[in-house]
Amino acid sequence: MIKGGLAITRYTLTSAFGRGLAAQRAGLMSGRSMLTAHNLADETACMIGRVAGLEEVVLPAALARYDCRNNRLARLALDTDGFAQAVGAAVRSLGAERVGVVIGTSTSGIAATEAAYRAPAFKERGALAGDFPYRETHNVFSCGDFVRRYLCVKGPALVVSTACSSGAKAFAAGARLIASGVCRAVVVGGVDSLCDTTLYGFHALNLLSRANPRPFDADRDGIAIGEAAGFALMMSAEDSGESRGLRLVATGDSADAYHMTAPHPEAHGACAAIEATLKGAGFAPEAVDYIHLHGTGTVHNDAAEDMALARMGLAAVPASSTKGAIGHTLGAAGMCGVALTAEAMAAGFLPGTVATRALDPRFRSHLLLSAEPGPIRRALVNTFGFGGSNCCLALEWRP
Repeated sequence: MIKGGLAITRYTLTSAFGRGLAAQRAGLMSGRSMLTAHNLADETACMIGRVAGLEEVVLPAALARYDCRNNRLARLALDTDGFAQAVGAAVRSLGAERVGVVIGTSTSGIAATEAAYRAPAFKERGALAGDFPYRETHNVFSCGDFVRRYLCVKGPALVVSTACSSGAKAFAAGARLIASGVCRAVVVGGVDSLCDTTLYGFHALNLLSRANPRPFDADRDGIAIGEAAGFALMMSAEDSGESRGLRLVATGDSADAYHMTAPHPEAHGACAAIEATLKGAGFAPEAVDYIHLHGTGTVHNDAAEDMALARMGLAAVPASSTKGAIGHTLGAAGMCGVALTAEAMAAGFLPGTVATRALDPRFRSHLLLSAEPGPIRRALVNTFGFGGSNCCLALEWRP
């Protein structure tokens, strides 16, 4: 990590809370869930976190082949909070070739392929239409390609797809691009949109909550899938010219590969990621003011995260999960964690955990059930994905 941390000079997030940072902050402070009821084809009830208005989003004519729900969601976020304009200023200052793009996603534009298989043309011919734009929609690189073209940046562009840790690992990859001198600024973030593949996949694993998910609750029964898009513009403090504001001070990655879907029962991977982050940031556990939990609401994932916090000396740190409010946004979860934590830092409050009422008595973590006032200067953002792919980020707010 670059000495002094990396400046996050601009960020934006669109989620079930609404479009832009003002909506995210208001949603966090309200303590309300934005999840809505949904039924699968077999009438299985579940909850989802939907972003309103995506059906009306239109991509530029030059990028029409990239049209899918995922890229519409990306455009909605890019055009919010002055983010695209901030990237434009960085391009003019640093050069388009020195600005990179790293995006996290888990399913990309797979909903476009789902629709193509349901189209009359497929039913008639038994094959997808010859002009189906797989490269620009379903392909995992689709979103990264769309973002770099939309923002007119020409530096390295890549997409990270490591399940639920994708968005956080985008920050880690972006930091390495800057540390290596390949880029002077990087647009990092995560985008994942609702699709049947995800919903039915988690249903098959018996991980979907029938009601509102309750992270760390004694009666938790699973997750709700949400969608979100968020981006951050990251550069060295020297290039930013700013001594105050949000900093990414360390990242920690691990891959324990214990199981395809279940976390390691002894939380080895989670501990390794958190330990690397604390060491890289130079944070003693007691110096951390807040932890944005991965907090999915599943039996085993919450237990592993609680164990990791206790083993890393972080059990007493105020912590909360936002997945009961906006759902689990998968590849965008890391970006949601960064943006929501940053908004709490700026406003001086500790977010609560929506819907959770009774902390599992076996847990030792200091879970916040409702928002309360309090400064956050140093924070951790946890993301733990399928296959034991884990990432922890350390943030610092400099007033």
